[in-house]
Amino acid sequence: MPATTPTRRPLAAYYASFLVDNIVSLAALLPVILLAALVVAFLGIGRAHAEEVACNGVNLLERWEKTAPDRIARVEAEAALVPNGTGTFWKIEKPGVPASYLLGTMHVTDPRVLTMPKGAHEAFASASTVIVESDEILDEKKAQVALFSDPSLTMFTDGSTIESYLDADQKAILTEGLKARGLPLPTVARMKPWMIASFVSLPPCELGRKAGGAVFLDQKLAQDAVSQGKTLKGMETMVEQIRALNDLPMAFHISALVDTLKLGNLVEDAMETTTELYLDGRIATIMPMLKAASETVDGSDSEKESVAFEQRIVTDRNHVMATRARPSLDAGSVFMAVGALHLPGPEGVVELLRKNGFTLTVMP
Repeated sequence: MPATTPTRRPLAAYYASFLVDNIVSLAALLPVILLAALVVAFLGIGRAHAEEVACNGVNLLERWEKTAPDRIARVEAEAALVPNGTGTFWKIEKPGVPASYLLGTMHVTDPRVLTMPKGAHEAFASASTVIVESDEILDEKKAQVALFSDPSLTMFTDGSTIESYLDADQKAILTEGLKARGLPLPTVARMKPWMIASFVSLPPCELGRKAGGAVFLDQKLAQDAVSQGKTLKGMETMVEQIRALNDLPMAFHISALVDTLKLGNLVEDAMETTTELYLDGRIATIMPMLKAASETVDGSDSEKESVAFEQRIVTDRNHVMATRARPSLDAGSVFMAVGALHLPGPEGVVELLRKNGFTLTVMP
């Protein structure tokens, strides 16, 4: 999410925000046998019972109200600076065409997230076209073929491993962090860092639901669109999303992965807090909260790398989404669903659509 003023940007916070918002859809492309094997390794359970893993995260903001009120004040002050920072459901209007709607989503399988806000079901039912980030979430096999046609997107293919990029301290942290989750480093050494991060950045309950076959909201919307005879369109391909990650320096990914592992069990708390903020429509508060949560454990803090990450993974993709959605929105009667972190900010999807001549109003 673009920031309006320069701020300290811990890598783990920004990396976690992307993973929470996007990684489940990317992880969906992993072959079932690989996903099952990793879930078994991380959780020590069988696939048939994976969905029974309990969620243990707590709301960090509620904890900080008692223990760190100054931190709460900083988080809320930073969130207040972000344009269009509240609300997940927006009405899109343009003279002469039927109204369209924009829903910010979380790409997780939490049942609370699957319950859409008031008015969204009716808006979806009346839409003739449904737009999601990638329509490839409907055909995982097809997406897998495209993804694995270039193995270098997900694996080291030059004979190196992730260990080739680690210094001694990073290797120790990664080794111990994975060991704590029941997974030896050599098992995943040939995977790109984002592949490993897709598991260490999500709590066991989310991985368990995924392994049990649960779908996330965007998948359900895509499935319903097709079953109801609506036109389904995607704005990006999964390969484009992953290439955006690969455009960033390997050193950034290594630092962010290591810093994320330092969060330990705080990952579950960050996910729970993110989910509750999402349900409250306080989208602009998510990034400052994640930053505050990781400040005490982050070892890397490169402003240049964080800005590059934000530009390539968030802002650039916001522009792609707004541009590719415009022809459908010009015709009206669209239900558009994108990750909620793409909505706020001066270059968020809401503001970009306004600059394209649409009127956007947050729904109560």
